[in-house]
Amino acid sequence: MSIRNLSIMFSAVLAVGLVAYAAEEKAKAFKATCPVANKPALEDKTVAYKGGKVYFCCANCPKAFEKDTAKYATKANQQLVATGQTTQLKCPITGAALNADKTTEVGGVKVTFCCEKCQGKVAAATGDAQAELVFSDGAFAKAYEVKKAAK
Repeated sequence: MSIRNLSIMFSAVLAVGLVAYAAEEKAKAFKATCPVANKPALEDKTVAYKGGKVYFCCANCPKAFEKDTAKYATKANQQLVATGQTTQLKCPITGAALNADKTTEVGGVKVTFCCEKCQGKVAAATGDAQAELVFSDGAFAKAYEVKKAAK
């Protein structure tokens, strides 16, 4: 086998490996939970929501979401934050300016507060009650802004 053929074969194997690696890394990078079924969401199952995209695990969940958006709003808002589609501008409890030293993780998302009192209120809550405090429609409207999509 000539060096030229060996080089071509090596390049082809390398290219296939790099494509597979890139696809695997992209799959790892995307992490979202379906707000309807609480299962891992897929990038190709989406609904436009508040200027962003909400991701779902299957073709049926978007239908359920659109039928009763209010029921799933807190989890959808949380997903917008978790997928990096928002910027936190204010405290979700009071709407006051943020204090970078006052943060708590809520459902895998770092949330910043204005003061120790708000941080403590959320830290004392658990599960859905905790998420409701910082990602309900009211809290979301006070604290977050959906980033403009790149064109």
